[in-house]
Amino acid sequence: MTFKDILRQRAKKAQSPKALGKLHPYQILGRPLITEKAYKQVEKANIYWFKVHKEANKIDVKHAIEYAYQVTPKSIRIINVPYKGRMNRKLVRRAYKKAVVTLNQ
Repeated sequence: MTFKDILRQRAKKAQSPKALGKLHPYQILGRPLITEKAYKQVEKANIYWFKVHKEANKIDVKHAIEYAYQVTPKSIRIINVPYKGRMNRKLVRRAYKKAVVTLNQ
């Protein structure tokens, strides 16, 4: 196996859905994140924020958006929000993953 074959195999693996075979599209999309920043971006640039499943990747989120809302996303960005521990604090922010979905205008 040559180096080019290895790179092709990695690219093919990166472009395949990861969690879509195990989960329903509604389980991949958790809930929309509703904040002031999100509202401003919806009005200005047609950008929506979602809390997504921990194992989901961009392709999974794209298929879930198409299935749930019947729209095609222009771009998707995935952000891992880290765990914020309990150091002299009563509240704890658990780790989660969120997706920023830009729709066609």
